[in-house]
Amino acid sequence: MEVLVDTSVWIDYFQSGAKSQKLDFLIDENLVSTNDLILAELIPHLRVRNQKRVISLLNKIKKCVISPDWEEIIEFQVLCLKSGSSGIGISDLIIAQNSIQNNISVYSLDKHFRFISKAKIGIKLFT
Repeated sequence: MEVLVDTSVWIDYFQSGAKSQKLDFLIDENLVSTNDLILAELIPHLRVRNQKRVISLLNKIKKCVISPDWEEIIEFQVLCLKSGSSGIGISDLIIAQNSIQNNISVYSLDKHFRFISKAKIGIKLFT
């Protein structure tokens, strides 16, 4: 049961961990995955804070290769709009598509992923 851990979870985990307690279990059980998009959102802030060890550890996590299918992402956005969910960012749709392509769940604190799951595109959320 591999889980793609979204940026929102990592940010909470690094700050207080108040909402991301389940991440410790996933780390202990070696169930955490990431991708280059999530790392691109995290690493610049960590570099500014000179968190070399954290960056090194994040880079050792199993990565899901991102292969965007832009037609599918457009269709995902259409489904989100039809379900009443406007304002879903392309980066969230790429992460959703990446999780579907790799048949893994997404662990996110971002409400957009709940909206994406309501659009019936096939995303599985880790709860």
